[in-house]
Amino acid sequence: MEFGNRLMNLRKEKKMSQAELASKVGIHANVLGRYERGDAKPFIEIAAKIAQALEVSLDYLVGNTDILFDKKTINRILEVQKLSEKDAEHLFAMMDAFLRDAKTRQAYGG
Repeated sequence: MEFGNRLMNLRKEKKMSQAELASKVGIHANVLGRYERGDAKPFIEIAAKIAQALEVSLDYLVGNTDILFDKKTINRILEVQKLSEKDAEHLFAMMDAFLRDAKTRQAYGG
């Protein structure tokens, strides 16, 4: 999916008008419309502001990944990166155990 389509779909999912998003980003709504139609591409600084306003990663917005992380998830990942290696290993061990158990419950209908 190209940038303009992702931008428009995300904006609509957030129930924002072009004018609202443009105001948050500091651009004119007509410019945002051009981005959505694919008539123009924003400079990286504006694209980053758009991603921040929509609470998604810039990588998702520009199509570098199809994984959509919400702001809450991104903030948690950033917090994990700040942990010591030992604490991060413990956290991942707990997550691995939880995921293994959840998959087992799913497989056996529990």
